[in-house]
Amino acid sequence: MKKNVGMVDKVIRILIAVVMVVLFFTHVITGTVGIILLILAGVLVLTSLISFCPIYWPFGISTSKKA
Repeated sequence: MKKNVGMVDKVIRILIAVVMVVLFFTHVITGTVGIILLILAGVLVLTSLISFCPIYWPFGISTSKKA
């Protein structure tokens, strides 16, 4: 896997994930939508940690700096 997620993209993904988790645990978002958002938050954190987004890959998008 070639890295395609840059530092700014990582920070944004993690911030969005934190907001989703906080909204779920404060019961602002509940039920099925809350569960889906928790799963999405997990995916955002995972893609941030491995610096690879599978959705970017087919479109040739990369927010990481070129070496």
